[in-house]
Amino acid sequence: MDAIRETVLTSFPMIAQGKVRDIYDLNQYLLIVATDRLSAFDVVFNEPIPEKGRVLTGLSVFWFNETRHALPNHLISTDMTTVSGLTSGEREMLQGRAMVVKKGEVLPVECVVRGYLAGSGWNDYKSSGSVSGIKLPAGLVESDKLPEPLFTPTTKESAGHDQPLTYGQLVDKIGSETAAKLKEQSLKLYGIAARRAEQNGIIIADTKFEFAWVNGEFTVVDEIFTPDSSRFWPLDQYQPGKSQPSFDKQYVRDYLEAVGWDKNPPPPPLPADVIQHTSEKYLEAYRRIVGG
Repeated sequence: MDAIRETVLTSFPMIAQGKVRDIYDLNQYLLIVATDRLSAFDVVFNEPIPEKGRVLTGLSVFWFNETRHALPNHLISTDMTTVSGLTSGEREMLQGRAMVVKKGEVLPVECVVRGYLAGSGWNDYKSSGSVSGIKLPAGLVESDKLPEPLFTPTTKESAGHDQPLTYGQLVDKIGSETAAKLKEQSLKLYGIAARRAEQNGIIIADTKFEFAWVNGEFTVVDEIFTPDSSRFWPLDQYQPGKSQPSFDKQYVRDYLEAVGWDKNPPPPPLPADVIQHTSEKYLEAYRRIVGG
């Protein structure tokens, strides 16, 4: 199937467009559509990545089902035949890449959990010996497993880069009770998925969540444990002391670093081989975790 960068539905208004997702109002519910858009360093690229949206949706659905015993989520259905008002062409285009979900009041923070020392966490540690204000033991190397997973929240910016928050700043922003709930549930979800993924040969090095109040119930929303929200490493190739091969968009990030892009718009064009390889990385992550 063709890669899809934009969606337009005739019967429903689009109420938000994120870096990757288009969100439509179904009156009582929302329709979240995962396009094949690629965002790297908070910039959206012109070239879509084939099958990316279906991988994001498929993995989110898998993990929502795997974790629903621990915490409610917003998923209602992925069956587009249940959405009246769609044309046959729209229904075909959406199948496998869209979710009907509950509406809620989304909390204005990103909840990041780090199990390993990588990415911005590694950079933070090298300069300060800490990650998001949390002091760590001396002598750790890149990609080391942390003594225990860290909760390192950030702001959620509509444009530009999310900014790190210390736990104290999070409390100031949303209150101590909600902050404690975010930390507790984020660490719980990470623990469940990290153990499950490791059985399938995948290390989840870090990940991020969004939460909402849905009918008064604390609920995980958006996407969980996808190659866009998480860093996936192959367990059988794990070697601390260097960056790891990965099943996420790190391949694109590495390419962009190599060509010297300054990480400001406009993004450089992506070569066909980078697009294909990135698509294969996403599909491999899905196959390893879900099977098939």
